[in-house]
Amino acid sequence: MHYKSLFILSLSLFVFSFVSGQSSIVSGKVVDENQVPILGASVGLKEIARGTVTNDEGKFSLKGNFKGTYTLEISYVGFETYSEKINLQPNNKITKEVELKTGYDLDEVTISAKSKIQKIEALAYNVDVIDAKKLHKTTLDVGHALDRVSGIRIRENGGVGSDMNLSMNGFRGNQVKLFIDGIPMEHFGSSFQINNIPVGLADRIEVYKGVVPINLGADALGGAINIVTNTYEKDNLDLSYSYGSFNTHRTNILATHVAASGFIIHINAFQNFSDNDYKVLAEVNQNGEGFEKKKVKRFNDKYHNETFIGKLGIINKSFADELLFGITLGQNYKEIQTGARQIAVYGGRHSQGSTIMPSISYKKQNFITPGLDVKGNANYNLGKEKYIDTLSRRYNWLGEYILTSRGGELNYQHLQLKDNNGIATFSADYEINKNHKVAINNVYTTFNRKQENLLNEENDINFDQPQKTNKNISGLSYTYEGGDWNMLGFLKNYNQVIDYSERRVKSNSESTYYEKMDRTGNYFGYGAAITYFFNDNTQIKASYEKSYRLPSAIELFGDANIIQGNIDLKPEKSHNYNLGGSYWVKVFKDHLLNLEANIFARDAKDFIRKRLAINQSENVNENVQAMNNYGLEVQLRYSYKNKLNLTANITHQELRNNNPESIFYRSRIPNMPFTYGNANATYNIHNAFGENQILSLGYDFLYVHAFYLYWPEAGDQSQGKYGVPEQIAHGFNASLTMDHLQFTLECRNIFDALLYDNFSLQKPGRSFSAKIRYTL
Repeated sequence: MHYKSLFILSLSLFVFSFVSGQSSIVSGKVVDENQVPILGASVGLKEIARGTVTNDEGKFSLKGNFKGTYTLEISYVGFETYSEKINLQPNNKITKEVELKTGYDLDEVTISAKSKIQKIEALAYNVDVIDAKKLHKTTLDVGHALDRVSGIRIRENGGVGSDMNLSMNGFRGNQVKLFIDGIPMEHFGSSFQINNIPVGLADRIEVYKGVVPINLGADALGGAINIVTNTYEKDNLDLSYSYGSFNTHRTNILATHVAASGFIIHINAFQNFSDNDYKVLAEVNQNGEGFEKKKVKRFNDKYHNETFIGKLGIINKSFADELLFGITLGQNYKEIQTGARQIAVYGGRHSQGSTIMPSISYKKQNFITPGLDVKGNANYNLGKEKYIDTLSRRYNWLGEYILTSRGGELNYQHLQLKDNNGIATFSADYEINKNHKVAINNVYTTFNRKQENLLNEENDINFDQPQKTNKNISGLSYTYEGGDWNMLGFLKNYNQVIDYSERRVKSNSESTYYEKMDRTGNYFGYGAAITYFFNDNTQIKASYEKSYRLPSAIELFGDANIIQGNIDLKPEKSHNYNLGGSYWVKVFKDHLLNLEANIFARDAKDFIRKRLAINQSENVNENVQAMNNYGLEVQLRYSYKNKLNLTANITHQELRNNNPESIFYRSRIPNMPFTYGNANATYNIHNAFGENQILSLGYDFLYVHAFYLYWPEAGDQSQGKYGVPEQIAHGFNASLTMDHLQFTLECRNIFDALLYDNFSLQKPGRSFSAKIRYTL
């Protein structure tokens, strides 16, 4: 479906959904003693645990089937909690203007008065939380929003839609698992990746380093990221469009309607388009006369994707807090400019992908008995991936080509992969009493690839061989929550079955045949975490986990593009240690300071790393027998009223080969940054050009120390000591909010610095963008 038709359909469905009746609404605005709107204040009805947070204008709205007397509570760190009894009846509307009083004593700045995000960060896990609502006015996708978190580096091969993975405390790619609302994203397809999901889809993003909660059931080796989407508590409409350098267009529609009967319809549709024709510094082979470094424009890198997510169902019923049926539809087109290194240039290779994924989800608190909460989800992806390489040409960076007798630029193919896969999750939490809780979780995933080369009607026998995996991850945990401390312990079981085939040569003959094989593995992990509060504002936490990460289907079977399969990969295992602390201090009346530090250590065996294949154009994954990593990350946050916010972090890690038998023993793992950090600042000018108009000015800074491209002892001396040079980038943004409209201007990489990631593939230089957003 063309993306324009998709968005028209989305809007039509949203308007149609409003034929239902209305329910009770509590709305209003929260300001401080200077009448400045407060962003992120917690607003809730105490008796039924329903709540929300205020937006940039300090406004909030709660909608539901309310009837009776409730306690309206509003709180924000550094302010006294506001409390008032209100009476609500069906179809009733109540509007409140609330002024929060500053808490003058340090004791007022307590964990209990902090926001939902700060409460999550106060858990025993080593966790950071991004308040995604503060980023909705930007043009960021979820991936680049994560690049601001301490200890995380986003690694991408180029511009919009390029292959992206992230590095967290030495682990990267599939070693760090991604979730949306607790559901693994492992097999969502190429149309639904973190670098094409707009940050507006998320309410918050939880980043767990080391120990991962069992309710995020997956084989994460050393961390997980959970994207928590907007809740379904009230009607809302969020429309945005941005245009930027390299002919980049982004559109997002988010719409929710909640009827008085509890019926809900939710729609999210987004698209990304870019020519990605930015300039790179490349070695140009011109007319066979040798190589010369030149600034050239990328000419085969266009990308676009269109995605529709629709959900309908019921909420707040006696038999279900939430029962939703959904469908995710997506398509993408991606031109392939280079191989694993920039020296390989293509002019016609491209890929196409599609996602067709029905889903069902269920949640219920106090299921059957008080204290028992259950939830479950199931989805199945019927999508396809195509890789097309049919031109008999060889290109250089000027777009010039010569004809060749061999078909294809790399591999002559029009390959179609049906990577059909499914996910089913179930979890149950039981609160024995206010101090003791137990929980179980189970996640089952299945992968079954069917492939065919559309250039050959009689498919090669290679394409009829089984490529299947089934994984089951189950967990059991116990949690104790006391006054000044809490702790948890957990057990995990990892199981994987792999079906494949191996080519054999017949004895006394040159002919070959395939023998079907299967491999089963079962592994046992465990861990614990503890946190202690010395006082209301000082926290220390420690955790340990023995974790496993089972090889993914792409690592085992390849992706038919630039990743070769390796069926001999073993599961990774690691002992993960974390020790950290957090300190909140109110410096003066309106100045709040937060310092966080974390020491981490990782001791991994059979570590899976990506290296260049022999042909230097593709990647292949291999096991490194032993690897360890230890490091430190520090983050400092400062806020002044609701005007100025500053954040800065730095990470250093020692990621080294720990196999005594290797010639690279104690060498740094190549192609991995070991010192990096970033900083950002935001200043809000209230009533800038009129009443309730907020002008926000922002600055971003990125630093990555030079790092090795190859093993240090075997590096290419022509590349210098490190191979990948030091990188520094600056960005600026300005946003104006007035009533329901926002206008944003951004400039990334102001000084047009050369930025690199995987194997020196260059990322875009200086770029500009503008965005308009409408909310209701």
